[in-house]
Amino acid sequence: MTSVHTSAHGPVADASARPERSRALGGPPEPPERPIAWSMLSRALSVPLILGLVCFLPAVIAAQPGSGVRDTAYWLQLVLTCYAGARLATMILSTRRRLLQGVFWMFVYIAMGVAPFAQVVIGQTPTPMVGPRQDLVTAIAMILVGCAAFDLGALLASRRPLRRRTPSARSSGGGGGGPAVAHPLRLRLLVVLAFAASAFYVMKLGGPAVFFSSRQEINETVAASGVASEGSNVGSAFVKGFGQVPALLALLFYTRRLATSYRARRTPSTVLVWVALAALNLLVNNPISNARYWFLTVLLAFVFTAFPSSAAVYRTVLATGVAGALVVFPYADKFRYDEEGQKPAQSASVFEPLVTKDYDQMVMFANTISWVDTRGHTYGRQLTGSALFFVPRALWSGKPEDTGVRVGQWMGLRMTNLSAPLWTEFWVDFGATGMIGGLALIGYAVARTDRRYALAVTRAGPGPGSVLAIAAPLIAGYTFILLRGPLLQAAGKLAIAALCLLLISTFREQRAARRR
Repeated sequence: MTSVHTSAHGPVADASARPERSRALGGPPEPPERPIAWSMLSRALSVPLILGLVCFLPAVIAAQPGSGVRDTAYWLQLVLTCYAGARLATMILSTRRRLLQGVFWMFVYIAMGVAPFAQVVIGQTPTPMVGPRQDLVTAIAMILVGCAAFDLGALLASRRPLRRRTPSARSSGGGGGGPAVAHPLRLRLLVVLAFAASAFYVMKLGGPAVFFSSRQEINETVAASGVASEGSNVGSAFVKGFGQVPALLALLFYTRRLATSYRARRTPSTVLVWVALAALNLLVNNPISNARYWFLTVLLAFVFTAFPSSAAVYRTVLATGVAGALVVFPYADKFRYDEEGQKPAQSASVFEPLVTKDYDQMVMFANTISWVDTRGHTYGRQLTGSALFFVPRALWSGKPEDTGVRVGQWMGLRMTNLSAPLWTEFWVDFGATGMIGGLALIGYAVARTDRRYALAVTRAGPGPGSVLAIAAPLIAGYTFILLRGPLLQAAGKLAIAALCLLLISTFREQRAARRR
């Protein structure tokens, strides 16, 4: 857990030895010292875990047969894989749950480390690389530099103490000053909004049956429904976003209430609302009719909300996430197409899906570098388009397209649903300097959020209605979408979630929110 008195890397024993001082300064009590049993277990697991992530898996990949050339790109990719593996192992073995940082390094290790390393070794990429080999070398080097900048930002955040909340501001009953909590009445209104918006979404698509068919049929139904105009997907994005996001947020808030409040678990009305919300999410947020990355967001957000204080769950998710990404994720698009459009799963090696399917992030960064070399940087235009995603193209004729789409069109590809990782978005607008600065700021913000989240999920935190205890797991799950990109596609649901959280939040202490 993170202490308000010590850095994120400080010893837990020192923090937990000063609860009286923490209360005297107005901050919440420090988290308790970690159990001795886990200390012994972590030491026992540390060696095989680190060896497995940093040495064994890269060595197995390096031994695969292929036509890859062992040049500068090969060795840089190996360094990046080992670096990300070491950082992921650190997150898993950490005495504190660094939720957002852990998910960040899990994505980097899989999508920027293991998968591209397999592609370099085997000599095959999911998307063709149109530029020279040197652009791939530059891409790998810039990913590595961006990861170091992220770590630097996180380190700077750990050295700055969290601002304490005074008791008078939290308990006087007037004004703000305390952590954000969900206003009880507004939370009920969010539940009403969730059912109303999801019902409209279901009716617009022709009923519940289509949600258990395939993503292809969903997309065709959305196109035929008239909510998307030619050349603009703003209308369909809003209908889909409001049909899914409020339902998920309402479920998360009621899940946290049941998980942390004994009183709530004995209240039939709360349990019934949770059951209804769970059924609603099984309809609109199921893995059959939704993208894998979105369902992964739903799954992680729910797990981290239902088990807010479980270090075992946190470590299990990070540790098993690697195996799931290698074995399960590439085959999880079974319901993307109907039966006629499904492609049979054929794989001679467990690493073959890494070079033929989903993990195109590194090669797309290399292609983006080639594109920028021919067109120049856009100096904030792409990020502005992502920030103003809600403006229809009918009102903004020059609105930028997704970065992945623009690069795919330049490459001459028919299928332009390509990734544009976060490093790429910064590179397109501002080059290496902007990418380093952007990743450093993100590392700083993520580390600060992790520290506040660690306090929010303790019993000393703001209680079952804590907004941060819901927002952090949701962002953690959505991190995969944000890091994969493009940002223009990812911005819609994130903005709807932020709007819903803002509308139901209050900074005034609510007695009902503090009941256990």
